[in-house]
Amino acid sequence: MHPNPQSYVATCQLVAQLGGQELMRHRAAFETREKGPKDLVTDADFASQRAIHDALHATHPEHHFLGEEDIALPMVRNQNSEFTWIVDPLDGTLNYVHGLQSFSVSVALRYQGRIIAAAVFDPWLNEMYSADENSPATLNGQPIHASDCCDLTKALAVVSLPPAIDEESAELKDFLSLLFATRSFRRLGSAALNLCYLAAGRLDLYWATTLKSWDIAGGQLILQQAGGCLSDVEGNQLDLEQPRMLAAATPELAEQAIGLLRKNQTT
Repeated sequence: MHPNPQSYVATCQLVAQLGGQELMRHRAAFETREKGPKDLVTDADFASQRAIHDALHATHPEHHFLGEEDIALPMVRNQNSEFTWIVDPLDGTLNYVHGLQSFSVSVALRYQGRIIAAAVFDPWLNEMYSADENSPATLNGQPIHASDCCDLTKALAVVSLPPAIDEESAELKDFLSLLFATRSFRRLGSAALNLCYLAAGRLDLYWATTLKSWDIAGGQLILQQAGGCLSDVEGNQLDLEQPRMLAAATPELAEQAIGLLRKNQTT
């Protein structure tokens, strides 16, 4: 039986809020460790993921679960299921550790290989972004839409760079090219919120090449349902398992940014 995506959006919102409550509850005291070079994880990440997992397992025990912190936490999984919940329990850990805004909880449901429902929750600002594959994206229940920016020189862009980056890397060259070509750039720290801000018209362009599926699974559907464009950096269909991503408010803006990145590859 084909699922009704709208029936899952409320679940996405509910469990994203549960995760957000754990994050806010742990803000006064949490432990931090490095899980990679310049890459932090806290016990708040684990508490958020545990709350989300347990709630989903209680209502959908037959579904598969994929979370960022799975390696450190024992999760119930069913890899034969057509449904997979993809969860980032704390996107923007470094901001969270330093008491900065711009961190979020991202929850998405994948059915037969495509994302059909999603929610991204910012517990600091109490902003809930959500969408399903058949309905427009919303922010706290109100429809949102990407901007109409069509000119790279007028775009406010955002970037996600890896925690540790080499000064000779091709990524840095691409970033500098986009930096000089756009009106201004931001590095805000949460991939999920970057996509949601693009969906809400707060940003115009987003470029990132070292993300994971849980970073963007929720935000990508929200952006698409808000009228935005999403592809890989060559302009092809985005591979969620290896998301080298270019997201833009309009096709014209995407074409200009992709053309610039292609030019870099030939020089």
